[in-house]
Amino acid sequence: MSTPIIQTKNLTKIYGGDGVETRALDGVSFDIQSGEFIAIIGPSGSGKSTLMHMLGLLDRPTTGEYFFEGKNAQKFSDDELAEIRNKKIGFVFQTFNLLPRTTVFENVELPLLYDHRLSDRGKNKEKILKALEATMMSHRIGHFSNQLSGGEKQRVAIARALVNNPDVIFADEPTGNLDSKAGVQIMKILQNLNSQGHTIILVTHETYTAQHAKRILEMKDGKIIADREIEKPAKAREGEVLK
Repeated sequence: MSTPIIQTKNLTKIYGGDGVETRALDGVSFDIQSGEFIAIIGPSGSGKSTLMHMLGLLDRPTTGEYFFEGKNAQKFSDDELAEIRNKKIGFVFQTFNLLPRTTVFENVELPLLYDHRLSDRGKNKEKILKALEATMMSHRIGHFSNQLSGGEKQRVAIARALVNNPDVIFADEPTGNLDSKAGVQIMKILQNLNSQGHTIILVTHETYTAQHAKRILEMKDGKIIADREIEKPAKAREGEVLK
């Protein structure tokens, strides 16, 4: 078997203050192979968001080891971490995190602007258009983000995460602020991206949403209490279009 794209060994994260210690992660170990679609589930306070921050290189563990593409993440410098987050990882958040008085095109362009080596505006535009086509948002390219519905904002957020063609896409409660129809469309997009080879790591408290993944990691009290494959992931229903 090939080297896992993500590998954790006894990850622990402890927050402390005023003499009170909180163990947000408690000895978490698992592997993720390239091309998997993983859902991390659990109640509020179970540690799933803390784990996503560790896996997305947004935070460092207190103890334990984390390997990204076979390399020990603890040995990355801050500049190396920033480069990996920009080029190899895409993030989608529940609150969209779009700039409000900025067009769809400009929002999706942001990750490209962070890489100063990407000076070819023609190639950048091609990447942006491709990402918007993948999320069915090309028709809104000149609109401002505050002119979009919640579902449209999340599709733009996915396009922004996709624009650098990352190996891994992290989606933190991506349907949490959406109605059921919009949520179905978002899950269909994530499934399509997974079928194209992207590794998808979904964090959700919604059991039905998690059923769209191929594997579920269930958390409680900072530990993984179950790790199971889904024989037949749920399919987002066809014909449901966002408005």
